[in-house]
Amino acid sequence: MSEAICRKLRIRGRVQGVGYRWSLCAEAQRLGLSGWVRNRSDGSVEALVRGPVEAVDTLIEWAHRGPSMARVDQVLSQTGNAAEIAAGAGFVQIASR
Repeated sequence: MSEAICRKLRIRGRVQGVGYRWSLCAEAQRLGLSGWVRNRSDGSVEALVRGPVEAVDTLIEWAHRGPSMARVDQVLSQTGNAAEIAAGAGFVQIASR
């Protein structure tokens, strides 16, 4: 198994009101990742993702497409802070910010 990494993502485009958060959460759970996803007040979606490198990379690739009703214009990825992820919480949707 590969080393675990943590990435913070910011997804821009038509990503609110199209099932993006729900779909990203389902995909992250399928990949066995931990973290969270939420809407931002600027219309973007933010996610904090932790898990094996390959699984995180697969989710980031998925994030560029999103669900069928979404239009993804940009996915920004940077190193995330794994301490922001509750231990044993799996992958969840959290309150908008």
